[in-house]
Amino acid sequence: MIIVYFQAKVCSTAGIARLRNLNKRTVDVLASRLYFYYSLSYELTGDLAEIRGNLLALHRTTTLRHDELGQETLLNLLLRNYLHYNLYDQAEKLRSKAPRFEAHSNQQFSRYLFYLGKIRTIQLEYTDAKESLLQAARKAPVSALGFRVQCNKWAIIVRLLLGEIPERTVFMQKGMEKALRPYFELTNAVRIGDLELFKSVAEKFNSTFSSDRTNNLIVRLRHNVIRTGLRNISISYSRISLVDVAKKLRLDSPNPVADAESIVSKAIRDGAIDATIDHTNGWMVSKETGDIYSTNEPQIAFNSRIAFCLNMHNEAVRALRFPPNSHKEKESAEKRRERQQQEQELAKHIAEEDDDEF
Repeated sequence: MIIVYFQAKVCSTAGIARLRNLNKRTVDVLASRLYFYYSLSYELTGDLAEIRGNLLALHRTTTLRHDELGQETLLNLLLRNYLHYNLYDQAEKLRSKAPRFEAHSNQQFSRYLFYLGKIRTIQLEYTDAKESLLQAARKAPVSALGFRVQCNKWAIIVRLLLGEIPERTVFMQKGMEKALRPYFELTNAVRIGDLELFKSVAEKFNSTFSSDRTNNLIVRLRHNVIRTGLRNISISYSRISLVDVAKKLRLDSPNPVADAESIVSKAIRDGAIDATIDHTNGWMVSKETGDIYSTNEPQIAFNSRIAFCLNMHNEAVRALRFPPNSHKEKESAEKRRERQQQEQELAKHIAEEDDDEF
């Protein structure tokens, strides 16, 4: 199999060398496919970094030739190249400075959204990352199961980092149950707020998370697990000692009580829980839970859903396709009918004048 990959690398390299001398719009689609297999062959042989300069040069050439499909393909290949080596800052600089235009390929646009979501996740911009990843999963073809699985894995982690709990239906999608099983158990640990269960799940599926390159994100989730557990404690108890808080959170630090006090203080400051700390007695005193419908939370949730629906409508309108120059053809047909009518009236008028003279 390795020999086949090296042969593919030689063949694609020769094709790229010949393609540099062609400047015809009729070969743009073929060229975009060749760019893809050129990058894939080098990735499979472990030499992806070697062609980064060539890909940048090809992207510059396609920009000068106004080959928009080639620009789309090469931009995604460059982003994949950078992300393969964890060069997220360079990927973001390229993405922000590369020319953007209306997407010509739905598949390439889905890839672009996926890479954008990964970049935004690493940059801690979780809201934008969630939107990009979910949109990439929706736009991806049904047959692209592996791609949709990757989108859902990253989207699940991002939603957990945002403090959301994904619905069970996300993990029960057709053909994805087995692949998303580790993330389902991880979500369950975060939902319960059990730090020990979270650690055991992270250790059990460590190889899976490493191959998916989500290990660093899962480390970030530890704080969310503790916060969720603390929120459950504050709802269950009107008053509880910090010693018991440390035991229930299963903090394994040298000074768990001090850590528990620090965690509770930060959660109160961030608004995660509505409570106070009695430093004299070493208690956490929770305030009475108010009516959520008397706050702005329902309005915020309703507004986010409306914005989501409006955004989906706008994207659907932008994705509409019409025959080229259809409006011009309609106008020309109308003008043709007017011209024919005028000619008929003129001929009738001339015939009437001839009859009068006769």
